[in-house]
Amino acid sequence: MQRTTATFGNSHVVIEAGVNPPDATTIVERKGLGHPDTLADHLAERLSRAYSRYTVEHFGAVLHHNFDKLALLGGASEVRYGGGRMTSPVRVLVNGRAAPMCGGETIPVTEIVEAEVRAFFAERLPEVADHLDIAYNITSNSSPGAVLTGDAVPDRTRWFNPRSIDDLRERRVRLSNDTSLGTGWAPESPFETFVRDLVDHFSGQSDFTRAHQWCGSDVKLMGYWDGQHADIVLCVPQKSRHVASRAEYVQNAEAVLAECHRLADSRLPGADADFRLNARDMPEKDELYLTYTGSSIESGDEGVVGRGNRVNGLITPLRPMNLEGASGKNPVYHVGKLYNIAALRLASRLNEATGEHAEVHLVSTTGQRLDQPWRVLVRLAAGEVEIDKVQALITEALEEFPALTDELVHDGVVLS
Repeated sequence: MQRTTATFGNSHVVIEAGVNPPDATTIVERKGLGHPDTLADHLAERLSRAYSRYTVEHFGAVLHHNFDKLALLGGASEVRYGGGRMTSPVRVLVNGRAAPMCGGETIPVTEIVEAEVRAFFAERLPEVADHLDIAYNITSNSSPGAVLTGDAVPDRTRWFNPRSIDDLRERRVRLSNDTSLGTGWAPESPFETFVRDLVDHFSGQSDFTRAHQWCGSDVKLMGYWDGQHADIVLCVPQKSRHVASRAEYVQNAEAVLAECHRLADSRLPGADADFRLNARDMPEKDELYLTYTGSSIESGDEGVVGRGNRVNGLITPLRPMNLEGASGKNPVYHVGKLYNIAALRLASRLNEATGEHAEVHLVSTTGQRLDQPWRVLVRLAAGEVEIDKVQALITEALEEFPALTDELVHDGVVLS
C-alpha cells in the first residue's frame, strides 16, 4: 500500500493507494418514500429549504436554522377490505431552531412550516393530509459559548436574532459548526443499485404503481448478496380501499413477487435471486400488510430524522458509513450535511479518475474553516495513482461549498 501525506492550509490529508477493495459479500437496506423515517428525513429537508428560500428572498442570506431533530408519531387507523379510515392524527413534532426575525422584520416561521408540512403530506400521503397534529417546538436559543462580561452583548447571542445579515459570521468566513465527519464511497455494486431501483419501483412513480393503485409506498428492503446469489426480504403494503378481499390481497402479492423476479432477471443477469414478501403475513388470520394510507405511519409507527437511508440512499453496514442525520441541517455550514455530500461526490470523481473503488472521509473540528477539514482521508483501490491529480480533485471538492449551498437551497437535492 502506498501512503502519501500532505498539508493544505489547516487540513491534514492522507491518501492511501492499493487498499483492498470491498469483497463481494453485501448487506444493504433501503427504506422507501412512505417509510416513516424517510418521511421524516424528506420533510425536515423540505422545511430547511423553504425557510432558506424565504430568508434569501427577503434578506439576501440563509439565516440560522436547523430542523434535523424532526419526528413523526404515528396515528391510528381502521382497515377493512375495500375501505378504512384514520381514527387518530399523525403528530408532527417540528423540533429545532430558526431565527424568528432579522433587523426587526418578523419571519413567519410557523406559517412557513405549516404550509410545507401540509403540502408535503398532500403530495406524499394524501390520506393523512387532513389528519395532522403539528407541534411547533422551535426556539431561537443560542448555542453554548456566550459568556457575559460587563454590559457587552456577545456576538453569539445574535446568531438567531441578527440585527442584519452582517451579524452572520459565515458572511465573512464559513466555519464548521460541529466536530463531525462525512463519508462517501464509489462505485455502487450492481446489487446495491438493484436494491435502490427495486424499492423506488414499488414506492415511487413507476409503470407498476400507476397500473396498481393498491400499491403503498412504505416499502422496505433488506438484501444479502454473496456475489452470485441474492436473498431479499421485502415489505410492500397494499391500500385497503383498493383490495376487496383476502384472495385479492394474495393475488396482488403474487404480482409483486412476479415483478421482483422480472426485474432481477434484467438487472442481475445470470444471478439467482430469492424473494420473501411481507414476512409477517398470516393470510388465514387476516393479519396482512394492508393499510389505509400505504404507510405504517397511520398505525403507531414513528419516524425520526437520521434513522433511515444515508445520503447515498442506502444503508450499508459492510461499507464505511456514519450516523449523521443530514436532512434539515443548515446548508451553509453544517458539516453533517455538507461533508457527507462532498465526500460522496469526491469519491465518485476519484472512482471515475482511477477506474477502481474509492473511499473518502472528511473530518471537521468545530470552528475550523469549512473548506479546510481537520482530517481528509482518501483510500483508493488503485495501486498506481497520480497524487497531484488526486490532490487537485480534493481541492476542487472543498472549494465547492458555496455552490453546494445554493444547490441545496434552490435545486432540492435529494439526500436519501
